[in-house]
Amino acid sequence: MMADIEFAQNEDSLKLKAAQVQKHLSKIYLGGGKKNIEKLHKKGKLTARERISKLLDKGKPEIEIGAFAAYDMYEEYGGAPSAGVVVVLGYVKGRLCVIVANDATVKAGAWFPMTAKKNLRAQEISIENRIPIIYLVDSAGVFLPMQDEIFPDKEHFGRIFRNNAVMSSMGIPQIAAVMGSCVAGGAYLPIMSDEALIVDGTGSIFLAGPYLVKAAIGEDTDSETLGGATTHSEISGVTDYKMKDDETCLATIRKLVDKFGDTPKAGFSREKSFMPKSDEKEIYGILPENSAKPYEMLDLIHRIVDKSEFTQYKERFGKSIVCGYGRIDGWAVGVVANQRSIVKSKKGEMQFGGVIYSDSADKAARFIMNCNQKKIPLVFLQDVTGFMVGTRSEQGGIIKDGAKMVNAVSNSVVPKFTIIIGNSYGAGNYAMCGKAYDPRLIVAWPTAKIAVMGGAQAAKTLLQIQVSSLKKQGKEISKEDEKKLLDKITEKYLKQTSPYYAASRLWVDAIIDPIETRKVISMGIEAANNAPITRDFNPGVLQT
Repeated sequence: MMADIEFAQNEDSLKLKAAQVQKHLSKIYLGGGKKNIEKLHKKGKLTARERISKLLDKGKPEIEIGAFAAYDMYEEYGGAPSAGVVVVLGYVKGRLCVIVANDATVKAGAWFPMTAKKNLRAQEISIENRIPIIYLVDSAGVFLPMQDEIFPDKEHFGRIFRNNAVMSSMGIPQIAAVMGSCVAGGAYLPIMSDEALIVDGTGSIFLAGPYLVKAAIGEDTDSETLGGATTHSEISGVTDYKMKDDETCLATIRKLVDKFGDTPKAGFSREKSFMPKSDEKEIYGILPENSAKPYEMLDLIHRIVDKSEFTQYKERFGKSIVCGYGRIDGWAVGVVANQRSIVKSKKGEMQFGGVIYSDSADKAARFIMNCNQKKIPLVFLQDVTGFMVGTRSEQGGIIKDGAKMVNAVSNSVVPKFTIIIGNSYGAGNYAMCGKAYDPRLIVAWPTAKIAVMGGAQAAKTLLQIQVSSLKKQGKEISKEDEKKLLDKITEKYLKQTSPYYAASRLWVDAIIDPIETRKVISMGIEAANNAPITRDFNPGVLQT
């Protein structure tokens, strides 16, 4: 264990970062603000988060997906906290479900580009894990000033309804509750679900509202006659259940979910859960405040796995990556983690942690193949600065061995879960199962940094490019001006590497307190266990 004073400094730093995350979340949880919440309550409606709270089982764990979506974005329109939609992975009558609830306090639940991306991510989680999805609809439709970024492309608004149809064909249960506005193209979502409920007096569904109907065909009508609960439950037959209020609607959804039959399981190994023997709260002090400092990754692993028991694979080979087997909340897992301590190779030279070497990439690829062979879910603990560079590495085949690891990750058929602990740079992000490699869940600690390279290196590179460009234009630049330019570039680049920037764009599903790591992995594997593996692992062509 490191010196007590350094441990205490690390602990204070990480706890402060975790507290800052909670502070930001407290503001995000208010959605469009207290005044808009009061307006909603006066209409007899609950907020999105209140609805989800009443729907979920009390006292059971839950994971919010994309709470930071659209963070610091759309400021010219007043912002869109959580992208105006709340997505939670939680339990309804003991059944793990994805809940999607429009937040009507944010621009009346209008859809921004990130709203569409977040809804698609929710559906992706449901599809990959074959778990039910419940939509709590209360939306004014597409945010018109940004319609060109939301409407026509493959991953835009229309993809959601395409997914509704595909999920139905896959047998994934979908329930929709119309608890407010449901207009235009959005009207298809509840009706393409298996069952639709509508709340009397507040819920409405129509392709065009009263004003548009008047403009289009000259007909005078009102929202209730056009598409209210009575119209759709007693005349059109569009909805299946007419509910008197939000509480009744949510209670009815729970009754519906309670009747779902069981589904085949993937069969991942689970035994009785045990807490780590090593105090998990010591994680705060182990992770260095300075992300460039070395630390022993095994110290973190022993505070995440059950009983702190971890069986290392090829312990004395390829030491810059740690691979091994353990259990997390009873679930068997294969862990692939970047080693951040300073170790020695057989030839005696120092190897600085966080860099992936050829032997480590080769070891990790083989371990990933073994986990696929044995149906063991994979957990990636990322703190990676990239692959080793230089003449010796290139001549030793670093590209070949790195490609082998990327191939194994890409073709894995077992579920993958990624925790970004610290650095996540360059191709190291890819090999360690970054967002592009389909982890079932990917989350970041408050210490995460995601970028093509480290801030200092990137800023200096960008500075050289800009200075060279200015000189070509015949402009002279002083050392003082050069420093100001470097500071400006560094500030911008570091902002882009922060976990908030990543979470805002859904590069990660959440920023979590390190103590929540076990919960995220356990719930993720439980969800994945609902989706049997239907194809064999085939890595394709590997260069040896």
